[in-house]
Amino acid sequence: MEGRKDICVVMPTYRNAGTVLDVVRRVLAQDLPVIVVNDGSPDDTGRLLAESGLPFTVLTHERNRGKGVALRTGLEHARKAGYRYAVTIDSDGQHFPEDIPVFLEAIDRHPGALVVGSRNLQADNMPGGNTFANRFSNFWFRLQTARNLPDTQTGFRAYPLDRLPNLRLLTSRYEAELTLLVFSAWKGVELVPVPVQVYYPAAEERVSSFRPFRDFARISVLNTVLCVLALVYGYPRMILNRLFR
Repeated sequence: MEGRKDICVVMPTYRNAGTVLDVVRRVLAQDLPVIVVNDGSPDDTGRLLAESGLPFTVLTHERNRGKGVALRTGLEHARKAGYRYAVTIDSDGQHFPEDIPVFLEAIDRHPGALVVGSRNLQADNMPGGNTFANRFSNFWFRLQTARNLPDTQTGFRAYPLDRLPNLRLLTSRYEAELTLLVFSAWKGVELVPVPVQVYYPAAEERVSSFRPFRDFARISVLNTVLCVLALVYGYPRMILNRLFR
């Protein structure tokens, strides 16, 4: 594959010492530059990244600040470095870097679009809680934006860096990715879903920082706020976008 100088990969990581270097190597095999954001990992993640000898950029938070902040750090760095697009991928091994060409093809077909990876939510190994949470999120997203997406929770995406909303509006944790989708839709950015693979290891092998009760409560509060904002800002802006485009 011929390298793309206008596209990079941003990878937030926290407590993924067992998988992060494998994911980095597989992304580098796609001939794209990689920016890893180590979000204050207390395990060996930082040491492994520093000693790997692989050609990628590491940005480090001295303490854990949450995935939303890690994404903001990576996306802001990518934008300042002059990249046009940033593909975001998780470091836990659930995403397949080999699917990155699907994003590159979508970027070429839909310049300026936000490309969203869509997992098969009916897969046999998909945890039931994930399926419910995604359907719940899809419902609220449709209510807030009048748009349909099959998977609003995946972290495997390609962001057009010059069309992103204000990154300082992002919350600190997982719900930040939903905020990016909603504000991008209100801004008139085209949202393009593409099919991607997903791997879920056995339950005892999974490393997750998702806190079911606390994070679900945060997402519920965020959805309430976004519904109010949709009425006073989102829908009026989308109407104006259609009238004057």
